[in-house]
Amino acid sequence: MRLCVRLFAGLAERAGARTLVLDDLPDALTLGELKRAIEARHPQLGNLAHVAGVVGTTYANDQRALKAEDDVSLLPPVSGGAPDEDELLRAGVFVLMEERIDVERCLARVGHPSCGAIANFVGVTRATNRGQSVVRLEYEAFEAMTGPEMERIFARCRAAIVTEPARELRMLCVHRVGVVEIGAPSVAIAVASPHRDAAFAACRFLIDELKQSLPIWKKEHYADGHHWIGERS
Repeated sequence: MRLCVRLFAGLAERAGARTLVLDDLPDALTLGELKRAIEARHPQLGNLAHVAGVVGTTYANDQRALKAEDDVSLLPPVSGGAPDEDELLRAGVFVLMEERIDVERCLARVGHPSCGAIANFVGVTRATNRGQSVVRLEYEAFEAMTGPEMERIFARCRAAIVTEPARELRMLCVHRVGVVEIGAPSVAIAVASPHRDAAFAACRFLIDELKQSLPIWKKEHYADGHHWIGERS
């Protein structure tokens, strides 16, 4: 895969170019893996772990799966300061991805020394539904809307649950798009909080709200046909 990556400010100055063209990248690549590939090929840029990634005009997490046609930019911290990982997780982070979800990585990401509880929900593809044997699932998303809608869901969750500092939340939701094989996770939610009641409540709140309003649809494939499921996820 070939990707063109735009650079700004100090990054462009150190690279000596506004755009990097990277050939021979793996076909399946996340934003974090792209950063590490750039570090190896352009060591003058230094460590890119804390550089913000943008796909199109939207900030993207390191777990974001990239495609050859993606417009990718790397941004150094802006003059007013960029949001850090703690701020992002307290607001809630949502990721759409085509590759398999790493549940352990999700749990590790929300963990924090201030939190004594981590709750999670993992939805996996089951082998039977509606009396038929399911071969695989396929998820389709209205990607431009999923991020803003999850922001609203995260906001409602905070309003309902964070009633005092002891119920502060760190929230992550990862959802698959494309084909998901039987037994593989299709959605994972991880929530950390100082105490377990808030973590449990937020985890339940997020999955219930997601299923009600997030514009993601699933198609069940059978040996002799397929069916779009009425629920969105």
